[in-house]
Amino acid sequence: MAGRSGWRALAPAGLLVLVLAGSVASAQAPREAEPNTRVPEGDRGHAAGAYPDRIATSPAQDAATGFAVAWRTDARVQAPRLQIAPADDSPDIGEGRPRVVEATTRPLDTRNGRAHQHRADVDGLQPGTLYAWRVEGHRTWSPWFHFRTAAADAAPLTLLYFGDTQNQNTSLVTRVVRESRRWAPDARLALFAGDLVSGGGAGMGADDDEWAEWFEAASGLPEDIATAPAVGNHEFHQAHEDTPQETRVLSPHWPLAFALPRNGAPGFEDTTYWFDYQGVRFVVLDGTSILDLDGGPAQARWLDHVLTGNPHRWSVVQIHQPLYALRFDRDYAPLREHLAPVLRKHHVDLVLQGHDHGYGRRPLDEDARAGTPQLVVSVVGAKQYRLGPQALATMAPIGEDTQLFQVLRFDGPVLRYEARTATGRLYDAFELHDDGDGGSKRLVETEEGRIAPRRCTREASLKGREDRCWE
Repeated sequence: MAGRSGWRALAPAGLLVLVLAGSVASAQAPREAEPNTRVPEGDRGHAAGAYPDRIATSPAQDAATGFAVAWRTDARVQAPRLQIAPADDSPDIGEGRPRVVEATTRPLDTRNGRAHQHRADVDGLQPGTLYAWRVEGHRTWSPWFHFRTAAADAAPLTLLYFGDTQNQNTSLVTRVVRESRRWAPDARLALFAGDLVSGGGAGMGADDDEWAEWFEAASGLPEDIATAPAVGNHEFHQAHEDTPQETRVLSPHWPLAFALPRNGAPGFEDTTYWFDYQGVRFVVLDGTSILDLDGGPAQARWLDHVLTGNPHRWSVVQIHQPLYALRFDRDYAPLREHLAPVLRKHHVDLVLQGHDHGYGRRPLDEDARAGTPQLVVSVVGAKQYRLGPQALATMAPIGEDTQLFQVLRFDGPVLRYEARTATGRLYDAFELHDDGDGGSKRLVETEEGRIAPRRCTREASLKGREDRCWE
């Protein structure tokens, strides 16, 4: 104790005063909202270069026999290649003779300059097989990555589902993605429910920096497991704003950032698609085009067609906007009008959604005895809404002010669903059981281990918005 007292006595008094004064000033200073990206003003650090980056794998329509890869380089790279071989334990990948797949290339002009976006479609693979692959840059290559094709038939499947990332991706989404990998190291598929970025700049605003930070936040995930996003309204921008010709236009980044299956609804081929993965049929819809571009009838017909041919036990639909709103000032009646009859007809099991930046779960029909389809809304990113009275009355559990990820496990006749917080705490859990009658699945709630529903305790966001808890 004497030594510690002596150390304090030797400390300069002026230094002590300065530290205390700084602490008081810091405590009294008003807090400011963080910027959407970490990019300093005028910085162009996210320009494309010789090295392949923004690498993402996506499933082929038949994920047992193929996948596709998207990546980016600078404009010097015109026709790059993908190399692939069955993975083994030797560093001599493919014994020096890996299969070569030629990529297609499209230019993309952004505030960071011109980039070349590449796509390679790999087919003819063996089911359930681990492959090593890499993609080419300018006189260089990416690392060798591993990708395992889906099993040929139904088999246990673990996947991750994320709501909107959108804001402060590197700053705050990174931790959620990494936590999700700890809870689901065996995940083979990642679903993102749209609004990956805030966007809106038609490629020439902050869009490209936001996409850079999305890939940074997701680092290690889209390279290792098949990634299947839905398009959100923030992947569109407004053209001819405030004129009679005002309309939504798809961001130039969207068709190039991912190598998605080319099997979508007529007229909406860039934003809708479907694929099969180990006994599950996944269908991804474009809610923005239904709400703003009269895309409801075409997508409903296409959805009916895709689900009519489903040979599998399970079906999952992903769409950005929810059929039932969480916010007090929103309603999505066209989604219910066009999609609900198809979802009922085909006994869809899950509808995974985003957009309303909170958490909520409910069945499609409140009086549904079986409880399916289960409709889920979730959020990953920093923007957090307050829930409206309708959501509070019809959804359970609900959540505000909470970053979340979801782990889904399909295992024969049982689907297990968990929603976990950014720190891994269990927020929601249930099971769906297939009793073999060919109809809706039976819902079994899992109550043990859940934390209490979280509500927002702030009066307003840092920007003074009372309709948001955080931004």
